[in-house]
Amino acid sequence: MLNEADVVILGAGGAGMMCAIRAGRRGRSVVLLDHARKIGGKILISGGGRCNFTNLGAGPGNYVSQNPHFMKSALARYSPWEFIEMVTQHGIAYHEKKLGQQFCDGSAQAIVDMLEKECLAAGARFELSCKIEKVDKISDQPARFRVRTDRGSIECASVVVATGGLSLPKIGATGIGYEIAKSFGLELVERAPALDGFVFSNEDAKRFAGLAGVSFDSNISCNGKHFHEAILFTHAGLSGPATLQASLHWHGDDPVTIDFLPGKDPMNWFLEKKKSGNRSLVKNLLSELLASRLAERLCELYFPDSKPLPDVSEKELRTFCELLKEWSFVPKATVGYSKAEVTRGGVSTDELSSKTLECKKVPGLHFIGEVVDVTGWLGGYNFQWAWASGAAAGDVV
Repeated sequence: MLNEADVVILGAGGAGMMCAIRAGRRGRSVVLLDHARKIGGKILISGGGRCNFTNLGAGPGNYVSQNPHFMKSALARYSPWEFIEMVTQHGIAYHEKKLGQQFCDGSAQAIVDMLEKECLAAGARFELSCKIEKVDKISDQPARFRVRTDRGSIECASVVVATGGLSLPKIGATGIGYEIAKSFGLELVERAPALDGFVFSNEDAKRFAGLAGVSFDSNISCNGKHFHEAILFTHAGLSGPATLQASLHWHGDDPVTIDFLPGKDPMNWFLEKKKSGNRSLVKNLLSELLASRLAERLCELYFPDSKPLPDVSEKELRTFCELLKEWSFVPKATVGYSKAEVTRGGVSTDELSSKTLECKKVPGLHFIGEVVDVTGWLGGYNFQWAWASGAAAGDVV
């Protein structure tokens, strides 16, 4: 391994490779270190293997951070269209799936190959299967670092920490980035698994046992944030895109509210059926609006009276319909880092320049991507943060 470079980037994922491309194009000698045997592990499994590589609507409002303004600078200077231009130049076919989400037509491997080619073209060097042990500031020099690994040490003028978060340890996630931050005395925002499924309380797990696999369109809200997408019952609780979005805004004992019938007024619908003389049971009628298993279970739990519709009072009906529109529960937990797509929290943005991602206390030390306290919604937003933060650091290191 080389023992000296201008820039050492810790982590050969999306943010790290974008940083290497931009720095290398400026004539900087760049080395990317990663303990994995292959680059871009998270890219390869994203989007069901097709990589949701950006979102056309990416903006500050799609991110969670203690400083909601921090990401504005980087996002403004590297837009989704700039990454799409690179994708197009490499002849990678892509499409918009929904809500601005951009996916490869083929395999996510195409994105990894593109980034690798761009890194090599810029003169960057990869050192894989290389475990990062420690980063030291060389005290007698103003901007000089020594990165210690299990394969020796390398000295450099700039270190960029792009090690990701704690999510998905099966593909090699570790907390080394946070350990490096702590070793330099930097503040960390509490970390938690996010974009993750919810685990039911023991009581709710019993109530909804047997519904695994049932999916439905919904509005879900948590802490004032609302998402209209699909929800899926699992053996443990709830998953699906809407659930994952809500989990990003969930903390501990927060209630989560679900509208089982978004865009519909069940009360008026039942009253119309009642006026027409329909004598069906409520649970049978509700099966016209929801999956029959879910409709039956909701009626078993909250409307057990099996009277024909004409015999049901409007008061009973209204109470039930209000519940269908605003059913609340308090999750026991999220599934955890083993399934979570991202890690919320990380290196405090108070410690970093929003323009360069450089540590204010330690010139030459940068943190980019998921290791920073900037977490995007589901749908390509976290990749856009990776590209934008990587470019912001790569343009100055």
